Amino acid sequence: MNLLLKEIRHNPLLWLLVFVPAVFAGQALKPDAHTLLFALSVLAIVPLAALLSHATESVAAKTGDAVGGLLNATLGNLTELVIALTALHAGQYMLVKASIAGAIVTNTLFMLGGSFLLGGLKHHVQEFNRGSARMQAGLLFLATVALLIPSAVSGSDSTAGAAFIEELSVGLAVLLIVVYGMGMLFSLKTHRELFASAQAGEAGEAPWPVGLALATLAGVTVLVALVSEVFVESVQEAAVAFGMTPAFVGFIVVALVGAAAEMASAFSGARKNRLDLSVGIALGSASQIALFVAPVLVLLSYVIGPAPMSLQFWPGAVVMMLIATMTAALVTNSGRSAWFVGVLVLAVYLVFATTLYLMPPRIQ
Repeated sequence: MNLLLKEIRHNPLLWLLVFVPAVFAGQALKPDAHTLLFALSVLAIVPLAALLSHATESVAAKTGDAVGGLLNATLGNLTELVIALTALHAGQYMLVKASIAGAIVTNTLFMLGGSFLLGGLKHHVQEFNRGSARMQAGLLFLATVALLIPSAVSGSDSTAGAAFIEELSVGLAVLLIVVYGMGMLFSLKTHRELFASAQAGEAGEAPWPVGLALATLAGVTVLVALVSEVFVESVQEAAVAFGMTPAFVGFIVVALVGAAAEMASAFSGARKNRLDLSVGIALGSASQIALFVAPVLVLLSYVIGPAPMSLQFWPGAVVMMLIATMTAALVTNSGRSAWFVGVLVLAVYLVFATTLYLMPPRIQ
């Protein structure tokens, strides 16, 4: 417990934990103040995500590469998964799909571009393992193709009914999960020597004891679930108050909030000249959402959702995910980076954000 309190004292991001009880107090005293509850829940999720990330890294550091990689794969995006599950249970499928697409684009462009920019401002030129980046970009491209097919088929063939799209989505979901598992086996077991770091950086912080890390994981997961319920309930009314559509909130706001802790780790790694860590977090997180989180949500919609959810996204979201994947493949092909590469990648993300805010896509 002393380690946890010490971490809170020395990490300004964790000072935002004061907003966690504020969310529950606001929910009890002013349940109709949707804008206030939205702002409080956003401020509360960010430090909870940071604690979740630190605890996950501590458990992974104690269990070895294979088990640690599995833990990072299943728990690294737990914040986004809990938010999506809450929205799924509430039947807000548009918000779920927007958050999935937004998380993929945000991790691929904003996190990667920010890492290149911040690392490049401190180090003239940085190197990373381009083989690992190429594999993650390949996985992302596969996921984008799988997400493109249901939309393309329904748009070009008028006989493709809802039942066919649902069956196709289930089949694609199972395929993506299988490929993701095989990709983990390839990178963590059979060919892990291909994914070694290109260069060493500064040493990281000492991990927490396993007992503290597991207790933190359990407690924070419960708090994230409770805060996410308030977030999902207030997001639609708050979006109207802020002049934003739910699509923009899901694509931009939810993605940025859910990935806040991972961004902090990626940006810190880039500044410490550990760009392999930053690229791995950015592209690995995006591919996990595309190949694991999204398919799992499709399958779980048959259990906890009011109706089955398909993998049919609106065309604008699919185009943005495809462009984000191609951009990541282009800028990581050389295995080297400088600050202006980060500017270019961030500019692509800002084009998407501006477009969504001013002229959001029609949700199907």
